[in-house]
Parts: sequence; C-alpha cells; structure tokens
Amino acid sequence: MKFTKMHGLGNDYIYINAITETVDNPVQLAVQMSKKHIGIGADGLILIKQSDVADFKMDMYNADGSRAEMCGNGIRCVAKYVYDNKLTKKTDLLIETLSGIKRLFLEVNGEIVKSVTVEMGKPELQSDKIPVISDKEITRNEEIEIDGVKYTITCVSMGNPHTILFAEDVNDVKLEEIGPKIETYHLFPRKTNVEFVEVITSDLIRMRVWERGTGITLACGTGACASVVASVLNGYTNRRVDVVLDGGILNVEWNELTNMVSMRGPAETVFEGVYMGV
Repeated sequence: MKFTKMHGLGNDYIYINAITETVDNPVQLAVQMSKKHIGIGADGLILIKQSDVADFKMDMYNADGSRAEMCGNGIRCVAKYVYDNKLTKKTDLLIETLSGIKRLFLEVNGEIVKSVTVEMGKPELQSDKIPVISDKEITRNEEIEIDGVKYTITCVSMGNPHTILFAEDVNDVKLEEIGPKIETYHLFPRKTNVEFVEVITSDLIRMRVWERGTGITLACGTGACASVVASVLNGYTNRRVDVVLDGGILNVEWNELTNMVSMRGPAETVFEGVYMGV
C-alpha cells in the first residue's frame, strides 16, 4: 500500500490516497502505521477520499485508532498532497471533514504548495455543544479540581473539543502528567484536547498541546485556533495572533465581523513509501 508521510509544523500524519487504494480496516491500520518502532511513526492516519459535496474528503484517525473530526495541520497537508500529486489544479479547494466543509487557499511556488490558509469556521462556545457538562452556557474562566489541584479552564470547539488553560510559563507545565487527566476528565463526555497557553503580547502567544487520542504533539491547528479564541474571550489578546508551537508558528485570525477563524501555516512532505504490514 502506497503512503506519504507529511507534517505541518511537526504534527505528522500518514496519508493514503483512498481514491485508488483500498483500506479495509482504517482503525487497525492507523494504530499499526503510527507506532514509532514497528510502524512508520506518526500522530495518526489520514485517508484522502472522493467527496459528493466538496473537492475531496479527509477521513482522519488518531494514533490510538480513534476517529477525529478535524485537524488544521492535517488538512493543510491534504491540500498539498492533492495539488502536488496533480489530483487537482485548483488553488482554492473545498475539503469535506467530519466537522463540515472547509475552504483552503493554496500558496504555490514552482508548482509545489508551500503554505495553506484554512477557513476553519466559526468557534462553538456553547458548553453543551462542545460538549462540556456544565450549568453555564459558556465555560470560560471556570475552575475544575484534579488530584487536589485547582485549574482554571476555558472551553471552545473548532469542530473538535478543546480545553484551554493559561500559564505563566508553559515550559514549566508537566504536560505528560496533567494532559491525560484533563483529556479524560468526567466533564468532557467526548474527551478533550488540552492546550496550555502563555500570553507573551497582545499579538503573540505560546502554546503546548496534549491531543486527544494521541498525546503530546509538536503542533495542533485547531488547538491554536481555539487558544486564540480563548485568549480573546479572556481579554488577553487581539484577534490576529501569531501562535508559537513546539514545531513552529501559525498565523490565526478570529474575524469580528464574520465570526470566522482562519489559520495560515506550512505543509511539508517528509517521504513516500510502500507499507507491507506487520
């Protein structure tokens, strides 16, 4: 089975052209291929499929085999894949995801996509639609307690659930310890992605992420968008913010007039190969 490994700011996925390749058990395949020592090694698997409602469809699985609704870094790489492999000549694409159809604008240099801007859609702030179990309509600056320690959270959905916590220095956060505890906290019926955010200026934040179903990753596009929304809601930043992640920088804007969030960042091909199974 032919595959391509790609990444957006180090958030790496294995891509398969499911228009031409047959994938019988994507859950099992995602787990096998994502393993670092006996597989290819990645944050998950993304299948590129035909769509009846858009140019292409993105079908995404985390490293543990769980289904994911959307990935900002992953969808930028989908756009690069279909253009670089001449599946389309369009530089303005519509891609179907489990969280709706996203519009992408490709920046091309020498017939190769270098960066992509994604219209990520409108953030969902209503607690029961994120979902978060809460008696508050919006979960903003609310306290939870884990192992006797209190944490202040703001919750946002960008098609998938995110819980944002602000810290003075995100490098001091023991993300590998607290990340999974927040991810599986009882108030989150579909679990949650976890972002720790350090506000540097009104136009710049630093973010570290624990991704639901994967763990610590170098970047998370939907997480960066959710973090900017949470930063604005709490009065920390402007609406156009550079987000510094472990893998690089994403440019995010939450438009006040349209309520739409857009994100711009790079997409890179790492290598191609043929997977022989285990």
